[in-house]
Amino acid sequence: MRIASIRQGVVPISSAIANAYIDFSKMTASVVAITVEDGAGKRATGYGFNSNGRYAQPGLLAERFVPRLEGCDEKVLAAADGSLNVAGAWAAIMRNEKPGGHGDRSVAVGVLDMALWDAAAKLEGKPLWRLLADRHRGGEADEAAWVYAAGGYYYPGKGVDALVEEMKRYLGLGYTTVKMKIGGAPGTPIKDALREDLARIEAVLELLDGDGSRLAVDVNGRFGLHAALAYGAALEPLKLRWYEEPLDPLDYATHATLAEHYGPPLATGENLFSMLDARNLIRHGGLRPDRDILQFDPALSYGLVEYLRTLEMLVQHGWSPRRCVPHGGHQFALNIAVGLGLGGNESYPEVFAPFGGFASTTPVVDGRIRMPEMPGIGFEAKNDLWAVLKDL
Repeated sequence: MRIASIRQGVVPISSAIANAYIDFSKMTASVVAITVEDGAGKRATGYGFNSNGRYAQPGLLAERFVPRLEGCDEKVLAAADGSLNVAGAWAAIMRNEKPGGHGDRSVAVGVLDMALWDAAAKLEGKPLWRLLADRHRGGEADEAAWVYAAGGYYYPGKGVDALVEEMKRYLGLGYTTVKMKIGGAPGTPIKDALREDLARIEAVLELLDGDGSRLAVDVNGRFGLHAALAYGAALEPLKLRWYEEPLDPLDYATHATLAEHYGPPLATGENLFSMLDARNLIRHGGLRPDRDILQFDPALSYGLVEYLRTLEMLVQHGWSPRRCVPHGGHQFALNIAVGLGLGGNESYPEVFAPFGGFASTTPVVDGRIRMPEMPGIGFEAKNDLWAVLKDL
C-alpha cells in the first residue's frame, strides 16, 4: 500500500451572506486529491475538503501534514486484512504534534482524513456508508438519513418576505424541517433585536403551519448569558426543534446555567474540534442526553478517525449516536450518519456551493435521503462539486 500522489488547491466559497457572528465574503476551502495504490493492481483517488465556517489551510497542509503522509511507511498504510489503514495514516500525519490547540490544525488534518476514507472505500469497491456499517454495526446501515435545510442567513436588503420565500423553496425541494439564523441585528438593544427576530420566526412558523418542531434557530455563539436567557424565555413557548449555539462553544459553565432554565432542546458542538473538547462539553456543559443535539463536524475535527473516538466517548457517557446531527451539510458526514446510525445531517441547498448539498441523483423525499451505491463518498455523483474536484 503506497501513496502515489497528493494534490491540493484552494477554492473560494465567498458570498454576501452573514450569520450573527461572521460574514462569508472572504471564505475559502482547501481541496485535496490523494491517489493510493494497494500493490496488487488496484488504484483509487480519494477527495477531501474542509467544511464551511473555517478557511482553507494550504500552509499547514504543505508544510507539515502532506509531507508526513507522503513519507508514511507503506507497512503502516496496510491493515492486516490488506485494506487501507486510515488510522495508521492519521497517526503518521499527527506525528510530533503536541496535544491541545485544536483550531486550524484539526481542519487541515480533517481534509486529508476525508480523502483517505474516500480512497479506502473505493479500493474495497463499497460506498463509505456501507464500509462503516460493515466495520462498526455488523453490516446494519440506516435505509435513509433525516436531513434538514439550513439557511435563513442575513443578507443585504433581505427582509421577512425574502426569508419566507427561501424557506418555501426548501420545502419544495422535499425538506420538512428548516433552520434560520437569529441574533444578528447589529447594534440594537436585546429587546429590539428579540422583537425583530420573533417577527422573522413567526413568519416562518406560519409557513410551517405553526409547527415549531419543524424549525430550528441558530445564534452562532454570539450571546452572553443575559441575551441567551432572554431569547430562551421568548422561544420556549414556540417548542422549536432546537435552539442552537446561543453561547460561546467553549463556555461550558454558562451552557449548564442556560440548560437549567431552558427546557426544550439545545444544540451545539460544531465549533469543538477534538474528542477531548467534546468530552468537556458532555462533562461540564449541562446538556441532556434525552433531548439535546450534538453537532460535531468530522470534516473540521480531525476527520472520521477522531469522530469514531468521540462517538465511543459519548456512548461511555450515556449518549446515543442518534443525538448527533453533524454540521457542514456535506456528503462525508451524510455517509457517516447512514453508516454509523446518527440522528441525521445538515444540508445547505442554496449556500456554500459547490460543497453544500448532496448527490444530484439522490433527491430529498419527506425530509429523508437515500444514499447511492457508488464506491467511496460519492462526490462524483454531485455534478457541481465533481466539476471542481476532478481538476485536481
